[in-house]
Amino acid sequence: MRIISYNVNGIRAAMKKGFAEWLSTNPADIICLQEIKADGDNIPVAAMEELGYSIYHYSAQKKGYSGVAILSKIPIDHIEYGTGIEQSDFEGRVIRADIGDISIISAYYPSGTSGDERQTYKYQWLAEFHAYLKTLRATRNKLVICGDYNIAHTAIDIHDPKGNKNSSGFLPEERAWMDSFLADNFIDTFRHKHPEEPHQYTWWSQRFPSVRLQNKGWRIDYICITDNLKDSIEAAAIYPDVKHSDHCPIYVSMAL
Repeated sequence: MRIISYNVNGIRAAMKKGFAEWLSTNPADIICLQEIKADGDNIPVAAMEELGYSIYHYSAQKKGYSGVAILSKIPIDHIEYGTGIEQSDFEGRVIRADIGDISIISAYYPSGTSGDERQTYKYQWLAEFHAYLKTLRATRNKLVICGDYNIAHTAIDIHDPKGNKNSSGFLPEERAWMDSFLADNFIDTFRHKHPEEPHQYTWWSQRFPSVRLQNKGWRIDYICITDNLKDSIEAAAIYPDVKHSDHCPIYVSMAL
């Protein structure tokens, strides 16, 4: 099973930058999208269906904001829209696909960059989402959590750790949450395969175009799995040369 996670920063904008052409290369069996920023007829479903994907999406109530989706070439047994947590579901942050005994989640974690109120909500969301996963594991214990986590975990995951020590996305409390999450028997698939590889980033600020050219980025997108799937990991990769967004796709292949 080949899985990609990709924050597209607007599915319609990504389409204009060649997203469908990239999909036509068959990059994965399942593609988890975040920040689709569209709903209903505004989602270019037909273009993706023509390439063999079934599309499931969960949009925010607010127009042009947030939203997640799962594209799959593999038959899906069940789709779960949201987590049942009101604010998260209002913002369209989580969708889950069950395939056999595997559950694949596409999640768009909140950003705290717009101010203290959203940073406070980010901490609330992280706690609620972790609790949701704990409950889910009682019945679905093989999980793949794809998404834009909006957290750079360690110094190797950010180009300027000293300069960003007070920046949302690299705050001690956020990094501590990642520590506790991974300690709860989750595996960061990229670091599992590439434990010491530096300069591997998935997001670059759009404020200065040279930032991406100079690879001054952050690794804030992850595919994490429950440790009972660890032995199935075949490969993990980041695709910085795929440029439909300020993020890039991340990849894992698993022998399932």
